Amino acid sequence: MKSALHELARQKGCQIVLGNLAGDHIHMLISIASKYKVSEIVGYLKGKSAIAVARKFGGKVRNFNGERFWAKGYAVSTVGFNKDQIVAYIKNQQKFDNENPENEDGNF
Repeated sequence: MKSALHELARQKGCQIVLGNLAGDHIHMLISIASKYKVSEIVGYLKGKSAIAVARKFGGKVRNFNGERFWAKGYAVSTVGFNKDQIVAYIKNQQKFDNENPENEDGNF
């Protein structure tokens, strides 16, 4: 999932600066090209990564209509002067995950 998300971001001229992949959710700090809306990039990442997961683990080759991998919603905050706080929050998710073994994936 990590490499797929990084590659998808690169395809749109964006960069995942920091990420934490937990068992049931992801936190990411993404640098998004100014020509895109946040919703476009999030939708692209969620949609294309869901297709990749369906191909790899679900044996699907095509016809993904009606498939669900990600929840419909997402939370967004812009980063300005509080970048250090956002980075610390994401990194602390790894500490939380280490203390809770059901969340095994970690930072990327």
